[in-house]
Amino acid sequence: MSIENVRNYFKTIGRDQEIIEFQSTTATVNLAADALGVAPARICKTISFKGENGCILVQTAGDTKINNKKFKDAFGVKAKMLAHEDVLTYTGHQVGGVCAFAITGKDVTIYCDESMKRFECLYPACGSSNSAIKLTPDEIYEYSKAIAWVDVCTILDKL
Repeated sequence: MSIENVRNYFKTIGRDQEIIEFQSTTATVNLAADALGVAPARICKTISFKGENGCILVQTAGDTKINNKKFKDAFGVKAKMLAHEDVLTYTGHQVGGVCAFAITGKDVTIYCDESMKRFECLYPACGSSNSAIKLTPDEIYEYSKAIAWVDVCTILDKL
């Protein structure tokens, strides 16, 4: 199970007890924000894209959307999201619980969008559609083994 992989990963760094599991789904930014009692912007969403040689994962604040021009400038390819079945193959996580922790696939590069730096903490999923953990942007970067901070999103006025 995907959440168990993430829990085992966080156990290696002594943070597994901080994973929050909900009775209801947190599969969307708004559902996660409601469950946690925070603004949607404070949800860290992980978006999966097709790269030239695999998968590009971008972790971003919940009140953003991918800016196609910025994405192409940063990665050299058009922003094309992966099909649901490919997300599972590359990440080991089902859509609705995708996170950049405990990735089981190959050829996955992970990035963090600058939009997250506005916040002291955010809440990424933990491999299931009813889980989250509270982390700082720098912890998200470190624990996900991201390779760079990027600016590929536009902050929305309203979610």
